Amino acid sequence: MLRKKHVLFLLVGFSVFQPSKSQQISKDELIFLTAEWKGERFADGRPKVPDNLLQRMKAVSVEEAWAVMKNAGYGYQVAEGWQQINPDSVLVGRAVTATFMPARPDVWKAIDDRGKKAGKRGQNTWAVDLLVKGDVYVADQFGAHKNGPTIGDNVGNAIYAKSGNGIVYDGALRDIEGLKEIGGFTSFYTSYDPSYHNPPGDLNTMIVGINQPTRIRSVTVLPGDVVLGKQGVVVFVPPHLAEKVVKTSEIVRLRDMFGHQRLREGKYTAGQIDAKWSDDIEKDFSKWLNDHINELPIPKEQIQELLKERTW
Repeated sequence: MLRKKHVLFLLVGFSVFQPSKSQQISKDELIFLTAEWKGERFADGRPKVPDNLLQRMKAVSVEEAWAVMKNAGYGYQVAEGWQQINPDSVLVGRAVTATFMPARPDVWKAIDDRGKKAGKRGQNTWAVDLLVKGDVYVADQFGAHKNGPTIGDNVGNAIYAKSGNGIVYDGALRDIEGLKEIGGFTSFYTSYDPSYHNPPGDLNTMIVGINQPTRIRSVTVLPGDVVLGKQGVVVFVPPHLAEKVVKTSEIVRLRDMFGHQRLREGKYTAGQIDAKWSDDIEKDFSKWLNDHINELPIPKEQIQELLKERTW
């Protein structure tokens, strides 16, 4: 027969527990799972994609991000089918993940007791406590609806105060009117219900993982992934691909600007611009970049960096 601690280990996957952190993945395990990332990390091991890349990511289209990741072998990084708060805004940040499961009283109690020993209250806020500026709270709430909401306007305000961002939440929210009053709380969620999680006598949810790999729709999401939410969908960019996604997008944007201008001028045909460019068009594009480098929406320094690398 499995003992209680063995049941818990199976539920939350293959991570090494640190009881004082209550369901949080160990630093060593997180580094192991995100070994492709060679840059800076947070103290807990979570990849820390630089702020300037996050800012540049806001201009990346879903199609551009998808193409780079698909070419790198990441074919399932787009999650669709969301309701939204602030649908005209863009959500970008580093993922902090939370994984919930349907509550089972004995397991819920074991998890909750361990959290209380660590000074924690309210399982729905444990992952929220870890957020810092630039993060996005990404939660697999298994689509829970009635008695499922773990986020209302109080927790929503806490999330926004800590991260300056919204959420990606596969579950039901409550207090939608209050959440909409939080100006920058750009959010993607599954449904709305006025109930709240775990009302007396009706346990419904329990947290089984914090900064563990989690599943959002058909996407496997790791802590530190760059969240890009726009046009009604959410893209999860592995941190080691974030710079390539951004730079490829900027190159595509510049080439589109040049191509559209030359088409309007009648200098080239649509067939010439749509096909692989000739050497003459490439030379014209390089000259156009240098001639307009101070007028383009992408900063001069970034364009010079792209020209130096010349990876297209």
